Amino acid sequence: MKFLGNLLALTGSALLLATNVHSQMIDNTQATNTAAAGINKSLTDEVGPGRGNIRIPGSSMYLIKRDPYRAVRRGRQLFQRKFTVAQGLGPIENDGIGDINTDLAIGAGVSDSCAGCHSHPRGSAGAGGNVVTRPDSRDAPHLFGLGIKEMLADEMTTDLRAIRGASIAKAQKTKAPVTLTLFTKGVQFGTITGNPDGTVDTSKVVGVDSDLRIKPFFAEGSAISMREFIVGALHKEMGLEASSDPDLLTASKGGRVVTPSGMVLDGSKDTISPPPAPDANNGNEIDPAVVDDLEFYLLNYFKPGHYQQTAITQRGRALFDKIGCGSCHLDNMTIKHDRRVADVETVYDPVNGIFNSLFATASTLYYTKDDGSGYPVLKLPLGNRFVVQDIYTDFKRHDLGANFYERNWDGSMQTQFLTRPLWGVGTSGPYGHDGRSINLNDVILRHGGESLSSRNSYAALRPADQDALVAFLNSLVLFPPDDTASTLDPGDRTKTNFPQFGHGSIKLTLLFNDATDLE
Repeated sequence: MKFLGNLLALTGSALLLATNVHSQMIDNTQATNTAAAGINKSLTDEVGPGRGNIRIPGSSMYLIKRDPYRAVRRGRQLFQRKFTVAQGLGPIENDGIGDINTDLAIGAGVSDSCAGCHSHPRGSAGAGGNVVTRPDSRDAPHLFGLGIKEMLADEMTTDLRAIRGASIAKAQKTKAPVTLTLFTKGVQFGTITGNPDGTVDTSKVVGVDSDLRIKPFFAEGSAISMREFIVGALHKEMGLEASSDPDLLTASKGGRVVTPSGMVLDGSKDTISPPPAPDANNGNEIDPAVVDDLEFYLLNYFKPGHYQQTAITQRGRALFDKIGCGSCHLDNMTIKHDRRVADVETVYDPVNGIFNSLFATASTLYYTKDDGSGYPVLKLPLGNRFVVQDIYTDFKRHDLGANFYERNWDGSMQTQFLTRPLWGVGTSGPYGHDGRSINLNDVILRHGGESLSSRNSYAALRPADQDALVAFLNSLVLFPPDDTASTLDPGDRTKTNFPQFGHGSIKLTLLFNDATDLE
């Protein structure tokens, strides 16, 4: 791991003076402005030659493998980009007409950017407003640490399926059924029984589908990969069709692919959602390169941070475990093979956090390889083990009681939901998958079903202890990357017009192969 403290010396250089003010969504090539605030490249330039390969400069594969921090930054700009009608924006699914009982996308509405639903805090892939895809709606979750969630769920799936295979192998060897516990990363998913004929009994599997595939996305756990999530959201929420996406096309037909971000999609083992049909007027509207960059951005997107830790928050953390909340909201998990190229640790630091009392330490997670092509060296993920701290989930479905049940358009009820990770919970209200709880106290007291005992234990705490537990949860925060000082850009309080200028940021520009070529 290469730490970036040595980059502090660069922050007063002409290199940073050349960078523009970070902004959200507008394209400077479409809407020029005196402040030069916004995205510096047109959509055509961002697409470049498309996916290409590692020997086609400007292609998404070339950037991801040779200039990965530019690829992350480009993905972020695409995430915040305000798409236009000329670029394919809208209409919504069937222009809002059809059978919403079977086509939930009709109720999704239309946004002109990904940041339209995932926008808080400012400039982040954060929490957002409600989306009416069910009668009671859904609250758009934050996307901090999304790639980490994908990696954990994928590794857990591999572990569970290995246990399934072991049960069959032992049953065939002993000529008798063998029952094994499904246990991975500190979480138990019931048991599975392998039979000598190669079949399995999954009747005692709990919290996951019988195929043992953990699906970490959406409240009910219905999507495997970020790529499916991205292509589906472009279609349903923005009316942008990525119909030619080669990875989803291949995997949805039973093939096996590895996405540019390293996620294996194997249609022979899992049901992979196909991309949407081409737009009736424009055909395919989103080049696969756009999806590549968005996927790589979200793979590497920052974890939530920690605000001030005090004796009170530490007492709240201990009470959280004592009353049983930690039985579903597990604090730490370990990734065996980290596919990211960067990590950011963001903590309370009122001295160096010159604008919002938070400071981020960035580190790179790659090694270089000269492939003899004459192009810049390859920058490839180290693939190290990594302890994910304070994620607070088990990636398991639970019945939390009738207060959390969700009506579907066809009148049926969704009664089980994935344990929502609590990192970032202090700044991502309102709460619940539907956003119907206005504060942390209310959402805790709303719990029932499998969590009734913990809920009752919380209700029985002294008010001071309840306050301590809530204070702990409130210390798990999101943060605005543009406004958070970091080792990449520590900021300068003495700069003219502070804090509009000089407040510091997590500035990936410094890590580009050519930092003068701005995104």
